[in-house]
Amino acid sequence: MKTKDFYYELPEELIAQHPLKNREESRLLILDKETGEIEHRKFKDIIDYLYPGDCLVLNDTRVIPARLFGNRKGKEEKIEFLLLKNIEGSRWEVLVKPGKKVKPGVKVEFGNGLLESEVLSIEEGGTRIVEFKYEGIFEEILDRLGEMPLPPYIKEKLEDKERYQTVYSKKKGSAAAPTAGLHFTKELLSDIEKKGVKLVFITLHVGLGTFRPVKVENIEEHNMHSEYYEVTEDAARTINNTRKNGGRVIAVGTTSTRTLETIAAEDGKVEAKKGWTDIFIYPGYRFKAIDGLITNFHLPESTLLMLVSAFAGKEKILNAYKIAVEKRYRFFSFGDAMFIK
Repeated sequence: MKTKDFYYELPEELIAQHPLKNREESRLLILDKETGEIEHRKFKDIIDYLYPGDCLVLNDTRVIPARLFGNRKGKEEKIEFLLLKNIEGSRWEVLVKPGKKVKPGVKVEFGNGLLESEVLSIEEGGTRIVEFKYEGIFEEILDRLGEMPLPPYIKEKLEDKERYQTVYSKKKGSAAAPTAGLHFTKELLSDIEKKGVKLVFITLHVGLGTFRPVKVENIEEHNMHSEYYEVTEDAARTINNTRKNGGRVIAVGTTSTRTLETIAAEDGKVEAKKGWTDIFIYPGYRFKAIDGLITNFHLPESTLLMLVSAFAGKEKILNAYKIAVEKRYRFFSFGDAMFIK
């Protein structure tokens, strides 16, 4: 299978530059993965497609202000760090711009020395392992100095930082939001629960590897970055009981999907677990853990488009995307949503 098989034409003006004022007013394209039939609704209508006994699995990760701007000690230039993942203690894997100035041994400071770093090594993909030095609490310093790491296709400034967080975000650690969850309000989740649908929260800290372009011609040769996940005993029990009782397990987003598929046995049973996953799902993959998927519209030739194509079939997905373009849906992180049932 070739990367170019997952290309589609997208007019630039359909890339959403800002979130809607009301989260649940996004549009929702419903795709039946068996028949290919399509309906057009508002996101708040998702409740009509969820039934008592179903289970909605949401990723409760929280985006950290992972973009830092600093300079080499005694130099004036601007150096950008993007924190990707915490390795251990004060050591992080970071993306650096411009990379050529930041070699092992180089020290970069932020906020006039409030935060200092030393580059320890350069990794295979060009990322750096750095050690931070600071006094006080790292998260508080990051809140003070860091900016939200919006994707590069969003050019407009985000006025309200919380709009790049889900309303149920809890555990800090992501370099990007699990964007399928951005459409839910607390009221909508409450109404869904009242209908008899179980809400289950799991964690996967989203790294930028998820969004990295596939640069190889044959998709099987693409290497995914690993991301940290946690699934509790309670979450696993609820998911397994849902399946046992004939309900559907519906993943909110590709991050929840990848976590569940990582921990699922062949019969779909999941177990409480924490660890790192680099699972790459593309057509030909047999899903074990999920029956439905709520997701946003993804970039052409991306691993996320490959995942949804594996779930619903490439032709059905590309047809749905073609219709979404014709109907002027909004695309990517702040865009509209799709429910594959």
